[in-house]
Amino acid sequence: MVYITTSSLDEAKFIGRTLVKERLVACANIFPITSIYHWDGMQEAEEVVLLAKTTTENVKRIEQRVKELHSYDVPCIISLVIDGSEDYLTWIKREVR
Repeated sequence: MVYITTSSLDEAKFIGRTLVKERLVACANIFPITSIYHWDGMQEAEEVVLLAKTTTENVKRIEQRVKELHSYDVPCIISLVIDGSEDYLTWIKREVR
């Protein structure tokens, strides 16, 4: 799974739709968050998270594609290894290329 923060709902939907359409991810979940972080001093911002379900093999391609589409200079793109329902994980593998 790849965790990506975005500046807005529109940006999250745009990136999510692109990744699904290009078959880099099987599914994208989107939800709002509040982020507190250091970037030229301490910041607090409303952001939108995109959780993208994919395979380990696609992570680098997703990172490259997100950097091309994203508005941030340094977007948060973090991959997490997941485990769970074998049926669901098989579906993910079947949907991505």
